[in-house]
Amino acid sequence: MRSMDAAERRARLGVRHRLAAGVRGDAVEQIVRSMVVLHATDPATVYLSVAARGVGIEPGHVEQALYDDRTLLRMLAMRRTMFVAPVDLVPVLQASVADALAHKQRKTYGRYIEQSGAVTGNVSAWLNEVEAETHAVLLARGSATGAQLSKEVPRLRTQVDTAPGKPYSKPTNITTWVLVTLGCEGRIVRGRPNGSWASSQYTWAPIESWLPEGIPALPVDEARAELVRKWLRAFGPAPVSDLKWWTGWTLGEVRKALALVDTAEVDLGGETGLVLADDLESTPAPEPWAALLPALDPTPMGWQSRDWYLGPHQPALFDRNGNVGPTVWWDGRIIGGWAQRPDGEIVWRLLEDAGSDAERAIAAEAERIGAWYGDVRPIPRFRTPLERELTA
Repeated sequence: MRSMDAAERRARLGVRHRLAAGVRGDAVEQIVRSMVVLHATDPATVYLSVAARGVGIEPGHVEQALYDDRTLLRMLAMRRTMFVAPVDLVPVLQASVADALAHKQRKTYGRYIEQSGAVTGNVSAWLNEVEAETHAVLLARGSATGAQLSKEVPRLRTQVDTAPGKPYSKPTNITTWVLVTLGCEGRIVRGRPNGSWASSQYTWAPIESWLPEGIPALPVDEARAELVRKWLRAFGPAPVSDLKWWTGWTLGEVRKALALVDTAEVDLGGETGLVLADDLESTPAPEPWAALLPALDPTPMGWQSRDWYLGPHQPALFDRNGNVGPTVWWDGRIIGGWAQRPDGEIVWRLLEDAGSDAERAIAAEAERIGAWYGDVRPIPRFRTPLERELTA
């Protein structure tokens, strides 16, 4: 069995994730493809993940790819998490993940509506009608906010209390539920935000704005196998447990997908990992590199087992729910964290001594990332212990 130690995995990470010198990308789509998808729960993550890997790229280039060229699309996918994906990968994500998610969301919301008594009769049929009417309005308008849609589709203002009798009870209308479900079904998509690139207040648009014929249907097994191939190319070698965690599939679903993919087993220092069978060549170690990756960046969130690049630093850099904050990297390892203060200053702290060369390279990256922000001051969606200390 071929062995791939932590040093080789770090070399792969630096090269394939476009973080080492000489491999950074000059096109937004190129960078996104390198990572399969970009995490987008926090809107700023998309832009800062591109910034960390880009050469000659500005925030406007990301906005152009998302909202003008529309070569990228924002959607809920693995683990009910928001991602930005290349448009040609959307059919794979839709069939392998989003369709099942849509079914689950629709079932959950339908149960809430039925239990509340807000709708009499067949709730599923009623939801079908509301979704169809909402989609039709979006097709006519081209784009709209949730508030605008609820004015034109009165049933979106239906009030439902999900926790009747509880102290935290608070009736809410179903606008967001319907829009999320339509998004999971691949019928509508989040469009341009209201405000800066760090805003999470989006307009909505019909999927036809991105894909005129809608999302092509793919067989589930075929789509899952393709997603596994792309993940292994970007994140392999890795144990099966990491793939299971990243996809959010059951172990049975993961094994079924893997049966359709030509893989090889490798020794990861006492643990068995998988890699694509045609991807066993060694990766020459790049020159030492520094990077400041944002919260929820796809690199630290690409694996569940993180000791080989994280070391003992999890308590300072992750929140209680397992979300990683901004991280400082040196040559394939996390060695510290960083933050943006309200005045725009980028501050960072190392959690281990990496030497003067590392400190100079990190300082240069901090200056570059600070310039990328410009006047934008995103409010972090997730706060970690070190990020709080740095901004106190």
